[in-house]
Amino acid sequence: MQYDLLGSSDLKVSQVCLGSMTWGKQNSQEEANEQLEIALAKGVNFIDTAEMYAFPPAADTYGATEAIIGHWLAKNPSRRKQVVIASKIAGPGLSYIRGGKPVDSNAIMQAVEGSLSRLQTDYLDLYQLHWPNRTSPHFGRHWPDTPRFTDVDTKHESAGMLEILEALGDCVKAGKIRYLGLSNETPWGVSEYLRLSDQHQLPRMVSVQNEFSLLHTKDYPYLLEQCVRENVGYLAWSPLAGGALSGKYLGGKRPDGSRWTMLQRNGLFRNTEASERAIREYVALAHDCGLTPSQLALRWCREIEGVSSVIIGATSTEQLNENLTAFDQPLSDDQKKYIAEKLRAHPAPF
Repeated sequence: MQYDLLGSSDLKVSQVCLGSMTWGKQNSQEEANEQLEIALAKGVNFIDTAEMYAFPPAADTYGATEAIIGHWLAKNPSRRKQVVIASKIAGPGLSYIRGGKPVDSNAIMQAVEGSLSRLQTDYLDLYQLHWPNRTSPHFGRHWPDTPRFTDVDTKHESAGMLEILEALGDCVKAGKIRYLGLSNETPWGVSEYLRLSDQHQLPRMVSVQNEFSLLHTKDYPYLLEQCVRENVGYLAWSPLAGGALSGKYLGGKRPDGSRWTMLQRNGLFRNTEASERAIREYVALAHDCGLTPSQLALRWCREIEGVSSVIIGATSTEQLNENLTAFDQPLSDDQKKYIAEKLRAHPAPF
């Protein structure tokens, strides 16, 4: 396992981050415990969660994933210093989380205390804003004029960001958070937070967690270049495009219990003729390369310059073991060339 410093922090994180959003819905406490042990045995030291999880989000599973991790930590207190735990505060829009209101200083304080309690820990290594208060071009809203940027007042948005940053800074001072991060952000959002940190001597955002895969490369090159230049770690979520790049949904298949049988199948899970064509070609290429489709997609994602860690999730130990082996060795020059040809043929299918 390889490890990198996460942005400007001193957090040394594994190139693989164990995603946990299925725990509490698709996976039980016992299954989560097993996944944790498998991942740690392979050298993974980075665990990502959120107050909103389990996924798909619902009032009756709010906080369930953090509670599962907290139960594991309580049973294994010596492991706490061995792992980097990242969580997130939910943005506006979910009525059962603080009335669906935008994030402000009060929301920060309430959410941090809730996460610490459920996780049964005194501190969070990385605390991230799950999505901005403003509507951002993520979760399938990345096509032109969706959203319209002029619908948001820039000064008002910036003032809200400063309030959030000040509240997070208080949490850092209190020792409740070590480092701060963003998620589902844009170059402007990252830049504004960095500017505000410099101007007001507040803690700096050390990472951004965004969707990135062979089907969804919109952050390359512009946001990824910014991350490299500004020393901000880039965390790639959904590197298998919700499981689509495994090939298991081709031809209209919907395996029982799989994610595309659940919420947002035509929203976040963008099932289109274009994505179907691209996936078929990637699946065939993977077989020609002697890899599984998932291994090809994950290995490619990790080797993109600027990507600090790739967030993987699994509902079974078989899937987890397959995904972890993707990082055992790099792609060959020929494999990179073949993948690049497919990317040019299918530049924006998702």
